[in-house]
Amino acid sequence: MKKIMAIIIAASLVASAAFAEDESAGLDFQAGISLGTDVLVDASGETETWNSLGFQPDLALGPFGLGFDFTLHFKLMPNPDTALEIFPGDWLPDYEGSGKNLLDLYLPKIMYVRYGQRGAPLFAKLGSIDDLTLGNGFIVGSYSNTKFLPSQRIFGLDVGVDGTLFDFPYVGVELLTGNLARFDVIGGRLFARPLVSTGLPLLEDLQVGATVATDRLPELYSDTASGSAPVTVYGADIFMPVIKSEIFPLAAFTELAFEPEGRSGFMVGAGGRLAGVITYGAQLRLLGAGFLPVYFDANYDLFRADKAALMETAPTGDGFAGWLAKAGASLFEDKLYFDVSVDGPFKAIPVDGDSAAEYPHLRGVVGMTEGIIGGFFVNGSYDKYFLGKANGFFADLVDPNDAVISASFNYKTGAAVFTLLYNLTYNPDSENGFDVTSSLQSSIKF
Repeated sequence: MKKIMAIIIAASLVASAAFAEDESAGLDFQAGISLGTDVLVDASGETETWNSLGFQPDLALGPFGLGFDFTLHFKLMPNPDTALEIFPGDWLPDYEGSGKNLLDLYLPKIMYVRYGQRGAPLFAKLGSIDDLTLGNGFIVGSYSNTKFLPSQRIFGLDVGVDGTLFDFPYVGVELLTGNLARFDVIGGRLFARPLVSTGLPLLEDLQVGATVATDRLPELYSDTASGSAPVTVYGADIFMPVIKSEIFPLAAFTELAFEPEGRSGFMVGAGGRLAGVITYGAQLRLLGAGFLPVYFDANYDLFRADKAALMETAPTGDGFAGWLAKAGASLFEDKLYFDVSVDGPFKAIPVDGDSAAEYPHLRGVVGMTEGIIGGFFVNGSYDKYFLGKANGFFADLVDPNDAVISASFNYKTGAAVFTLLYNLTYNPDSENGFDVTSSLQSSIKF
C-alpha cells in the first residue's frame, strides 16, 4: 500500500501541475499500432524470438503528456497442434519464476508520464529514464533504467522542483527512483543558492548541494547474486558559472563523495558549450583505495550486483589520481549531436586488476533526430571498460569484450515508422560471450 500511495502522490503532483497550466493549451491525442519481432530473455537467461502486436495511445495537454504501451507477444503455428501461442510473461506475475509482481508487470504498461522539461522550475518524468545526472555527476551520472529493453520495461521516476517556482530561488530539490515498483535505486539532491539575493556577478549563481543515492536491492536483476547488502553513496558539491557568455560559457565545479567501507573520492572540473555548438569538459580526480567514481552510471543496472560485491569487502591498495576529458558537438538546434568522454588513472595500468576505476573507460553517444536526413533518426551509445587490460588501449577500443553497445535505427514515411533496436552486453558466462536483445518493429500513428 505504501508503494501504491507513493505512486498516486507522484502522479497527482504531475497531473495537478499540468491542469494548472494555461487553459488555452490544446488537447492532443494520438495512437499507434505496431507489429514486429522481439528477441526476449526468459527467466533462465535464454533468448527466444516472439512476434509482437502493440497498441500505444498518447495524450498531450500543454506540458503534460501521458503514453501507454499495450504489447502482446505471440507465435503463429509454434507446433502442428497449436495455431496460436500467447506469451504469458506479458500479463502473468512471476511467470516461470521471473520474480515479477503486479507492479513490476503492469506499471510499465504506462510508457511515460511527463510534465515540463529538465531545467524548468518544475519537471517530472515517470517511465523509461535515460541520461539522469544529479549534481555534477560524480555519484549519479547518465543513469538509465532502459538497459533491458525490449525484454523488460522499467517504470522509474525523476522529479525536480526549483524554489523559483514559488518566488523563493534559494533552494531546489531533485528526486529519483529507478523502479517505482520496487523502490530499488532511490536518491536525491538538495541544493541552495546562498548568495542569490546579493546581486554579485558570478556569486549569485553559486550552487551548494548535497546528494545521496541508495541501492536497496543490488541483486534485483541478477540470476546468481543473493543477499547483497544495500549500498549507499553520499556527498557534497559546488557549482559556479565562471564566464556567462553565449560564445564561451564556462562553469567550474567540485564534488566530494563517500562509499561503503571508508571509500572516498574527490574531483574538481570545468566545462561548457562553445558558441552553442562544441561541448567540452575536464576533471581532475583524487580516488581513494577501492573508490568507484560515478557509481550509478549509464550501465549500472547491468553490473549492480558485481559493484555491490566489491563494496562489501574492505578496500586494498593505495589511492591514486585520475582524470576525465570530454568533447562533443550539438548542431542544428540539438537535432544532430555526439559526445565522447574518456576517463582513467594517472598511473600504470595493472595486469590483472578487478576494479574498472584502475583502467581507462570510454563512453560515446550519438544521435540524430528526424529532419536531418529525410525520415531517418537514430541514437546509440558505446561504453568500453578495462581499456588496455588485454591488448593495449587502441586494440581494446575496438574489441567488444567488456563493452556495452546499444543502438536504435528509425525510418518514418508518412504515418508509418520502422524501428530496429539492438542491445549487446559483454557476458563471459554466455555461450557466445554476449547477451543480445533486439527488436524490429513497424508502427502506424493515427
